[in-house]
Amino acid sequence: MLPSLFISHGSPMLALTPGPAHDFLRQLGRTLSPKAIVVVSAHWASERLRVSASARPETIHDFGGFPRALFECQYPAPGEPELALRLARQLNAVPVERGLDHGAWVPLSLMFPAADVPVVSLSLPVTWSNQALVELGEKLAVLRAEGVLVIGSGSLTHNLAEMQAAGTPMPTWVGEFTDWIHGKLTTGERDALLEWETAPKARRNHPTPEHFQPLLVALGAGGEARRLHHSVEHGVLAMDVYAFT
Repeated sequence: MLPSLFISHGSPMLALTPGPAHDFLRQLGRTLSPKAIVVVSAHWASERLRVSASARPETIHDFGGFPRALFECQYPAPGEPELALRLARQLNAVPVERGLDHGAWVPLSLMFPAADVPVVSLSLPVTWSNQALVELGEKLAVLRAEGVLVIGSGSLTHNLAEMQAAGTPMPTWVGEFTDWIHGKLTTGERDALLEWETAPKARRNHPTPEHFQPLLVALGAGGEARRLHHSVEHGVLAMDVYAFT
């Protein structure tokens, strides 16, 4: 059975810039052979749950100020409308036509560069409670036995206002938060994770919650947590990847 995954996608430049997280995601993809992917990205926020039923989702370049080469990147993975409509019925979600935002296509372009695995995007209902987000993941868990890879794509820490130069060491306030999250995940303390906003320096690491919330969906979709990767970019972007088996 496939795990569910939480992936920290960091800056969109992850797609083009070699480094620890970039290289790890390339290796990770070689260990997985999903029939399809369902991805919940921090960059498709909604109030009501939505699901993309696009047969050919476009590559969305939802950012600015980056090199032209990044805007020329395309990730032409097919959609899976039948799976999307099934999820719409099961989850009471609204089916819509939507492409892949960079929270989806950037990590997937590294993991599955052939773009031959169908991808369905599920929106992130940011107004839902932490418990409701975990329960959403629990409803997706059945997909894992069917060969569908469930991914929550966000960032373990995400304070863009405090980004530093490349190569800057991780400050203490980032380490305190990531260590707390790692400890709670690996000891299975789900109740504590439902109150993750009380973790040390939580607000400083996440001025808004949308980059942490996909982790709760991935947590609900899986079981025991294992950290597959840890690195930090620009001092404050923890690029952790977790598998939930």
